[in-house]
Amino acid sequence: MSRVMISVEEARVQVQVLLASVLRDDKNILNVFFDRLTECTRSPAKRCKERALDQALQLLRNLPREELRSLEAEQLASLVRLLVAMLLDMATISTACRKLDQILQLLAQFGHRVVREELQRCVQILLRRDQKVMSLKDLQTVCMMLEDCTLAREALRQECALLLGKVSEVFPAILREESSRNGTLCYQAVKVCLQMFQLLPQQVCPFIFGIEKGNSVMQGILKYLMDIILGGSNSRDIRILAGTAVAMMISISSESEDGKSAACSLLQVTRQEPWMLTMGGLHILCEPRCPDGVDRLAITRGLLTGCRKDILTSRFDPEGTCLLLDGLFPVVTALCEEKLDCHYLVFQVFTMWLKSVKECLPDIWNIVNAPVLGKGSILQHKLFQVIWNNAESPVEGVSEYVRGAFGLFVEIYDLDCRCYGDTERTLLTQLLQQITELPWETKAKYPLLCVLLPYVGTYMVLEQYPDLPTHLLKCLSTNHLSPCASDVYKCFIQQQRKELCQNRDVPPSETEAANHWGQHWKTSLLEALTSEVTLLQNNASSHLLPCTLRTVPSAFEVLLSSLAPTSRGDLRAWACIMSSHRATSGGSPWFSEDSPALETLRRALSSLDDGVRLAAFNLLCSSPKSKELPSLVELSAMKNFIPMNLNSESSPFRQHLHAGVKRFLVRIRDSCLSKLVGSRNKGHLSVDKERDLREGVEFVDWLAHQAFTHLTMGSSYQRKKTALLLLAAILEVCTDTWSPDKKKGQPPANMSCLITWARQRGQWDFFSRSKQLVLISSLEDATNEIRDSAAELLLRFFPSCFPDDVVPVLFRRVDGLLHSPRVQEAQMGALMMKMLLQKSTDLSQAWLDSSVVGLVQGDKTATLTKHLLHLLEQHYVVAKRDMLLASRTKPIHGIVAALQRCLLEVPGTLAVALELGVVQEMVFLLQKIALFLLGVLYGDQDTDGKEVPPSFCDMGNAISSVIGQGTDTEDPGEECVLLSEEHSLVLTCCWVSLKEVGIFLGSLVEMTMGQADDLGASMTAEDLKVASKIFKDIILKCRHWGAVEGCCVGFTKFCRALLGSADPELRDIPADMLREGLGHLQTPRGTSVTRRAAGLPMLVLCVVAAEESSQSRPLLSLSVSSLLVTASTPVPGDWDQTLDLPQVCAVHTLQALVRGSGLGVAILQHASAMAILSLKLLSSTCWAMRNAALQLYSSLSSRMLGQQPAGDWGSCHYGMSPSAFFTHYPSLLPFLLHKLQGAAQDLQDSAQHARFCLHPALHPVLTLLAKLQCGVQHRNSSLLEFLAPLLQLASSPVYGIRVMASKALCAMTPPSEYSALLQKLAEELAEFPEKPCYHNLLHGQLLQMRELLTRALLSDRTTSSAWSDLAATFESRLWLAMPVQQCPLVKGVYVEVAGLLRRHLSESFLHQLASLLRSELHMEPHRLQVGSASFHQTAVHFLCKDPTWGCQVWRGFCRESPVVRLSLVKWATENHSWSGTVMQQELERALLDNLKRALLDEDVEYRGAYLAALLAVMTARVNGEIGYTAAALLPVAELHECLEILLKAMESLDGGPEYLSQALRVASLLLSRSLEPTLLLRWCCLLEMHRDAEAPEALRMACAQSLSLAGTTVVYKSLRVSCALQEISTRVISTGLYLLQDESHQVRVETSIFVSTLTSALKGRDEQPVFLVHVNQSLLLLLDLLLGELWDSCGTLEAMLCHLPEISVSSMLRDAQETQCSSLYEQDEANVFAEPSAISECLLPYLLQLAQKSADSAALAQQFSSWAKQNTANVLENLSVCRQLGSVKTLDRSWLGLLSEPRFHSAVGGLFTRAAFLCYLLELGDDLQPLCDPSTLAKNLLELHHELALKGLFLSQAFISPVRALYAEEGSQKGPDGR
Repeated sequence: MSRVMISVEEARVQVQVLLASVLRDDKNILNVFFDRLTECTRSPAKRCKERALDQALQLLRNLPREELRSLEAEQLASLVRLLVAMLLDMATISTACRKLDQILQLLAQFGHRVVREELQRCVQILLRRDQKVMSLKDLQTVCMMLEDCTLAREALRQECALLLGKVSEVFPAILREESSRNGTLCYQAVKVCLQMFQLLPQQVCPFIFGIEKGNSVMQGILKYLMDIILGGSNSRDIRILAGTAVAMMISISSESEDGKSAACSLLQVTRQEPWMLTMGGLHILCEPRCPDGVDRLAITRGLLTGCRKDILTSRFDPEGTCLLLDGLFPVVTALCEEKLDCHYLVFQVFTMWLKSVKECLPDIWNIVNAPVLGKGSILQHKLFQVIWNNAESPVEGVSEYVRGAFGLFVEIYDLDCRCYGDTERTLLTQLLQQITELPWETKAKYPLLCVLLPYVGTYMVLEQYPDLPTHLLKCLSTNHLSPCASDVYKCFIQQQRKELCQNRDVPPSETEAANHWGQHWKTSLLEALTSEVTLLQNNASSHLLPCTLRTVPSAFEVLLSSLAPTSRGDLRAWACIMSSHRATSGGSPWFSEDSPALETLRRALSSLDDGVRLAAFNLLCSSPKSKELPSLVELSAMKNFIPMNLNSESSPFRQHLHAGVKRFLVRIRDSCLSKLVGSRNKGHLSVDKERDLREGVEFVDWLAHQAFTHLTMGSSYQRKKTALLLLAAILEVCTDTWSPDKKKGQPPANMSCLITWARQRGQWDFFSRSKQLVLISSLEDATNEIRDSAAELLLRFFPSCFPDDVVPVLFRRVDGLLHSPRVQEAQMGALMMKMLLQKSTDLSQAWLDSSVVGLVQGDKTATLTKHLLHLLEQHYVVAKRDMLLASRTKPIHGIVAALQRCLLEVPGTLAVALELGVVQEMVFLLQKIALFLLGVLYGDQDTDGKEVPPSFCDMGNAISSVIGQGTDTEDPGEECVLLSEEHSLVLTCCWVSLKEVGIFLGSLVEMTMGQADDLGASMTAEDLKVASKIFKDIILKCRHWGAVEGCCVGFTKFCRALLGSADPELRDIPADMLREGLGHLQTPRGTSVTRRAAGLPMLVLCVVAAEESSQSRPLLSLSVSSLLVTASTPVPGDWDQTLDLPQVCAVHTLQALVRGSGLGVAILQHASAMAILSLKLLSSTCWAMRNAALQLYSSLSSRMLGQQPAGDWGSCHYGMSPSAFFTHYPSLLPFLLHKLQGAAQDLQDSAQHARFCLHPALHPVLTLLAKLQCGVQHRNSSLLEFLAPLLQLASSPVYGIRVMASKALCAMTPPSEYSALLQKLAEELAEFPEKPCYHNLLHGQLLQMRELLTRALLSDRTTSSAWSDLAATFESRLWLAMPVQQCPLVKGVYVEVAGLLRRHLSESFLHQLASLLRSELHMEPHRLQVGSASFHQTAVHFLCKDPTWGCQVWRGFCRESPVVRLSLVKWATENHSWSGTVMQQELERALLDNLKRALLDEDVEYRGAYLAALLAVMTARVNGEIGYTAAALLPVAELHECLEILLKAMESLDGGPEYLSQALRVASLLLSRSLEPTLLLRWCCLLEMHRDAEAPEALRMACAQSLSLAGTTVVYKSLRVSCALQEISTRVISTGLYLLQDESHQVRVETSIFVSTLTSALKGRDEQPVFLVHVNQSLLLLLDLLLGELWDSCGTLEAMLCHLPEISVSSMLRDAQETQCSSLYEQDEANVFAEPSAISECLLPYLLQLAQKSADSAALAQQFSSWAKQNTANVLENLSVCRQLGSVKTLDRSWLGLLSEPRFHSAVGGLFTRAAFLCYLLELGDDLQPLCDPSTLAKNLLELHHELALKGLFLSQAFISPVRALYAEEGSQKGPDGR
């Protein structure tokens, strides 16, 4: 027998030789089978291998048995050898091995002996080879044979003893080295042991419990496994696996008594001292190494997963119960109470324990003879306590396990009750009550409720928890609560349906079920679906609606019957319901063109709201059957919808559009394929099927043309991104490109037949040269998203090589980009260089002629690598000679980025670089570059001895010196505070280059070490040490944050690669850097003005973040402990404020660790210690230390409480309850309590001794407590102890302390105590003014009442009697609002509390209080009195809540003080409770009467607030009503005076943008009554001035809103009442067209509202509210209006033409030829959203239609004639220039530059529109014929269109269709001879 394993290639050759006669026949199945095996062996991708094997298996199953039997023995043996060789080669791909095993089993049916012998031979070679220790590959092979290969397992079964011996020899070598015992080798060895014990139990058992017990080999294996469990390995995963393996050894025992003894012995793992483990005949001395809890976790987890039931339920001791309850339960609960860094694994074990109890319940009942969770049992109490305490755990994964544990807990209790006849089940009722009492914001509430629901029933839940539907809607409006709320709803309706069917002889009808569902949920679901809250809408339609229609199908009719799809909310709900119904039930809802559903769909598709359009679009795309061909209606709707939505600003909208189009295309593809394949089987294609095929194929072709047309530099980012997404959808669905990295979504096997059918008809030509050029030009886009997406499409789908003429041109283009100082252009060049390397067959001559030595002719990878390295060295040399010149013409960062792209992102390139030996050369060159650049920033090239990074001032001086050397200037002249262009060039070149060096170096090391086996070589230790020095220098010696942060990305990869290395020398490099950094931190630093410790914190963070998360993280523990010690060191009394203190640096470093996302929850293990330290340091005498401590504390608070969305500071929706918080951070409880008690005690003492004590940590402590979530708490004495000091802090003399103490009191008080505490606080308020009291105390107590009342009113659980008592007590303290109480703060809070208690207070008290407040408002407030303005504002709010009192206040508006007037107008703006009440008329009257006075007021704030209030009040009624006179209450003269003041202010720009925008809105509001032409003209000029893209956004927004306020009336009256205003109307519409193209989305939306309102009015619709149409649809509506109603107006033509871009192509070409960048940063366009090409395309049809009307208007014909005469020469000149460009057949660099030039695309679009318009005018007017021959012009346009398309510039067919029609008509009118 051969002792050498044959390779796959050798075996394949043998098969090819022996089966040569069979394999000659290409149609032979065996030949195809062999081809699939060959494909599998040669394919590098895992999915490709699996695919090939799957096909081979199917072929073998279909192969006739006679053909296999006809094979000779040697032929069969060679085939088996090939399969076995493949099996060994792919040992790590489990799925592939299983398929090979199935193939071998099929072959074994015909040659079992051959297969068995070959596998035995392999096993013998594997186990009996000469090498002493098995390698990792050997262990992986054994694992594969045991787990994935049935036949190989039998061979191993026979060699079990030998295998055990070989495995036992592996462990000593593994445990000797730290890298191996923590790495893959150790894991694989333990896994082999586990698989042997699990799969070969009969063979292993004798060595432990049988006749050979005490076997030395097994004794050794057990010893090694226990050593690993007890800390011999740092890897948590390995230790847990070893625990499972040891437990599996116990299960091997045939006698349960032996197993019980071994398990009991194993549970000694809880001991701290050495102990003896006895397992059958094996005796092992176990010595604990690190008591970190993982040893106990591993053992308990192993016993629960590996032990048999009879062992787990055996008696633990004579007096106890069983191993599961008495042995494992104490260990598991102890682990749950500890705060290990693997808390989620602990709860996984806890859940497993409960699952084992449930499975073993009958046996446990036999032992205990009582319910396991009986009433009052300790086990029940302890289990629930563990679950409840961890229900709100912030640790990821724990909450899911808590839900599972609770479910098992309730299930066990239910089984107990059934077994012992307990029908009351009181525990379930108690649990329900406890859960429902939790606040709705508590996330843990809902999973627990889901679990409990089936056991208590829906009726009981709704009875005890009637607010459930409301609370679920609140949850669906809160991002992190929506999934659990959806689960509750789903469980609830399913349980309701189940209960409805129970106890009934006849199942309920669907209608009955729907009505039953509707009683509880219809209102809530409709409220959610029609809500204005986007998140609530989305969650309801995505989660609630589908499960509703699946569970209750007839709910569809119930929901639709309640909708009137005219409003936005109902329309969206309609679309969502229809879409979900179609997805669940199938069938098309479009019966005919006149279907009401179709009309509603079209309306929804044109809605302004993205959500409505998306819902309608999903309805259009969705179908439960992928082979359902879209109907003509759907195809037409898609063709209308897609072009109108290409420029959406919303990224989610674009993603949904991409997904919907992809679904739609799949329907087209699958239906067309089905018809095509079916017709081939029948032999012919019917007419109907051919028509369907043609329609589907044409739609795809149309869509592809849309994508390529809009993927130009002239389009906005949004349009290009959408076009790329559409193109990706087309190429993914409608090509036969197979993607090995995707598991799903691969093209059908017969896709090629559909592609062939389409291409035979000239369609689906997606990969032409011209279309490649479109994507190549996109590689130079300004945004990396477009560049990367285009590159991905080129690589995935397009031919493997660029066209021959493209490569040299592209290289010259790349060369120029890599020399650009602009970072963006250098990134373009790097990406394009990578594309050249991947998509060129050979190098161009330009590459080969470069001055690179040692090039390998024809080897493009080697050539390019050396070329780039040579370029980098060239740029470095230039930089050393002249840094300013290098930063301008030869920057370093572009070459480094290109090297990174080419070496690391192109497969195979790095291997070539390693083979050539250039990696070492590259590393040393990067070191020289980094040192040089740091020297530039230092101003001194000798940086080795410098520990301190230069300050920003030093860097500025150094760069100025470099500039001076480069420009030879002596006199700098007058100093400028702004950075010069040269300064920016040098600084950018330095920091970006350093950043790129760090990123490249880290990625290089990561890939080199991670793929060392595949690459065949790796970097040496010397190279890596050089790299580490580069990182250290950049991070510690550069203060520029961009360089440090970018470099840290690479440094983290570098550390992760080294820490995962098997070489201890390499592993020590990051650890040594960390220790050096921590030691460096101990010494005083140099001067620094930033005091953020420069890059040192980032160095520490990168190293510790790179540690393996599954291990114990020793470097993190070392860092934190060292930093805590350093930070705790007292600051010297004489510290120098110019130095960075080590203590301050240590605190900043701790803050970096807390904020670093790479550490995850691992840092929380040290959170308590850091929080205590930071609070202590707040008392430091050093201000820098206090600042650092406060920042650390703030970061810690956010991390401990969990991340919160922006803007939700302190929101109880996202916090933890106090009990949960202190359960996870127990050491904080006594510390924080001590701080509060100390502060409260000092406060009492200071009151007695008239002194003031400062407590710097008090406010932060209160802030933390205030962020906790209110929740139901057990009467925990330690938590209730917080209440006393918090109540005492109400008297603090510090206002902020009183406020935060009130918030903290609210958080720490259980809701059940609210009413008692409120009553107590009310009673403690001084009852009479004569009674001695402190204002601070009164204020603090009222603040606490306010916070508690706010929360109590939300929970609404206080009884009416308690409210009555509280109200009576509160009313008796009315003196607190009387003049006798002189503190405005106290009075203000008293009034706020009264406002909260309003509905419980008596009428007499309220009238008395209102009278007091009105008298207070009439008194002139003292300007210096603290809180006076706040009190007046509070009084105004209180009074205005009542309409009667509010009207009285507003009637005296003019007599009030300025403070009161300001409060009133602010209230009117902020609070809209007056809307629709009698107060609205009072507000209108008061605001209009005092308008002129307000406009003349000197207070700018008051004027602005007044105008805002006037707008809010007046537009509340105006909205949607045409012709309403907003200023009806103003006399005409006064109206004109006000307008004059406003217009003058705007014309003179008197005021800031905000005030001017308010003035413009108010002027527009007033103008809606006075349509005086002179005023309207001035107003119109103002709109035209402020609509400009460079105007402030506030003014552009005001222009848009002014159109709605006055423009609607102007246009409406000019068209329906008087024609005198038509010219102004035309200008108004032109302004609307400008604003619909505005950069601001909100401005476009406001303009669209104007268009929608105007259109509705002109059509005579009285719908309320007005249906708002999409922005792009609005643009068309305005153009329709111009063409339909105002076509004969003198300004209409100009209103259209003014939107066309300029067409100076020749001047643009001159600018494009300038290759040298004039500045570092390119000037952005004022309006990046504007798309001149798109607007040109849009305007052309309207211009042509307007030209047709010239026959009806002489004035219009004259305008056309004038325009043609003025523009013909310019059009022809530019057309000639473009013809010259298009006629050049060869591709050159300048053309690529033009393709990437947005101005060129805009100019071409404008040219085609003007030329087509001119051509049409020439054809219509005979008098214009002499200007130009229209047929020649049309012919030139058509030819240019064709030439541009061939060269990669696709123009829309809209530009050329009218010209083509005109040219065809000209040709038809001429005879055959052309006359």
